[in-house]
Amino acid sequence: MKIDEKDVVEFSSNGVLVTDEKGRILLINRQSKKILNLDAKRHIGRLVSDTLPLVGDRILECLKTRRPILGAQISGKQVSLVLNVTPVIKDGMLCGAVSNFQELSAFENSARNLESYKRLNRQLETIIHASSDGIWVCDEKGEIIHVNEASEKLNGIQAADVVGKTVRNLVDTQLFDQSVTLKVLESRQQESLVQFIPRTGRHLLVTGTPAFDEYGNIFLVVVNERDMTELNTLREKIEQTRKISQKYREELTDLSMLELKRHDIVAESDKMRQVLHMAMKLSRIDDANILILGESGTGKGLLAKFIHKSSSRCKNPFVQINCAALPEQLLEAELFGYEKGAFSGAGEKGKVGLFEVAHTGTVFLDEIGDMPPSLQAKLLTYLDNHEIRRLGGTESFVVNCAVIAATNQDIEGMVKEKRFRKDLYFRLNSFILQIPPLRERPEDIFELVQFYLEKYNREYNTRKRIRPSGLDTLLDHAFPGNVRELKSIIKKAVVMSDRETIDPVVMSSIDKSAKENSRGRENALSSRIRLPDRVAAVEKEILARAMKACRSTREMAGLLGISQSTVVRRMKRHRLAFDKIHS
Repeated sequence: MKIDEKDVVEFSSNGVLVTDEKGRILLINRQSKKILNLDAKRHIGRLVSDTLPLVGDRILECLKTRRPILGAQISGKQVSLVLNVTPVIKDGMLCGAVSNFQELSAFENSARNLESYKRLNRQLETIIHASSDGIWVCDEKGEIIHVNEASEKLNGIQAADVVGKTVRNLVDTQLFDQSVTLKVLESRQQESLVQFIPRTGRHLLVTGTPAFDEYGNIFLVVVNERDMTELNTLREKIEQTRKISQKYREELTDLSMLELKRHDIVAESDKMRQVLHMAMKLSRIDDANILILGESGTGKGLLAKFIHKSSSRCKNPFVQINCAALPEQLLEAELFGYEKGAFSGAGEKGKVGLFEVAHTGTVFLDEIGDMPPSLQAKLLTYLDNHEIRRLGGTESFVVNCAVIAATNQDIEGMVKEKRFRKDLYFRLNSFILQIPPLRERPEDIFELVQFYLEKYNREYNTRKRIRPSGLDTLLDHAFPGNVRELKSIIKKAVVMSDRETIDPVVMSSIDKSAKENSRGRENALSSRIRLPDRVAAVEKEILARAMKACRSTREMAGLLGISQSTVVRRMKRHRLAFDKIHS
């Protein structure tokens, strides 16, 4: 007689119990009847959980998770078992489960080996599921045996839905566009490819590695997945950042303008923007010596600080000194320092000069036109070789700092009159920044008024505002004191005004002397104001008034008698927004 499959199960030394996908008992072999003391005819077709509650719970767990349960110990009143449960999956469909078990007493001799196996199994499971990379395990036919949690997230799947299926099925259903497992089975060597996952929109770098048995046949393919989406996104961001950086090395950004306002610098006019554009360029030249020209009160010191803050030296000292404020000997001592006993009254320990203090930073020499000729020569020496010598000292040493100089005088005229060294002027004039007076950039007046009004309202906890009539007065003023004068007027108006509006105080400050006011208007008209600049300033003021009276650009268009698209375009040109006006 021949031995068939039923005989193998029936005469197995282990208990064998077979259930369908719902947990109904289909088969109980002879050893199971003996170990569990069961009547097979009575229990076939019944739910295993009703017949064998402890064993049934594990079988139902296996059916639910579609994952095998190995080495489970079941302790009952009559008998204790070591149980293995394996799901039966065909073509991706769950058909049932096969359970085999032994009495624990028969298994005790191999208990130590069992614990080692379980420990190794737990370690392997932990490693696989802790991996941030996706991991698939397939058999020699391409049927999926295991999928870890990371792979579930990367592919937008549940392991239970794909275990038991073949990777070819998944390619056919377009879960992914190609399979590295199929390539490995074909080439019998490690393969890599970039795989696109439609469900998650991710690009994965997938590597498949074959495992061979003792006969040289593939019995497993282990697939490793790594998400390339973030790397691609990062690469795109880096390229985008590079393009943006290249663009904004050539022009100021709106963000830069906000940063400028933190330094009390407002630049709405084209003239001032050109100055700041050049200042940004010069700030990137580490050893540039810069000469800033402009009338008193135009903000030469603020611009020097801005250049320093925008440079690679920004975290190092910024040292400022007014060359017109100190006598010659004292100015020399302040700039270059002195040794003990260098002159009458010198300190016993000597003193470090400002150039030394500014080492690796920036020195700002304000009013350099008033620097005495003897100090001009010493400054020229420093600019040539970056070496200084203290008063009363015998040794020179190197100090590394950038030099920014400024003056409100006609420096070229001083050179011609031999009141300023020609060689020093040529050393400084490689990079000249000319700040235009406020009367030549009326479009900046509106922004400056808003800026200082907000600043002093915060400082003095007030809510003062200015009416259009007050703005008209300011726009007509020549501002011989430039931004410093405007700042003083607004501060005084916020502090002194008893009303909510500051117009009366503003007008009083400007109209103190009718002659000065008249002369100021004449100076304003005689200065090189371009008609388009004046028209732009008036247009901006009109738009600002309309924004205060209206709630939308449609209402503004009706009020001003122009189209809504024209309103939007001109507001954008003047960088106006409703929040900005109503704040």
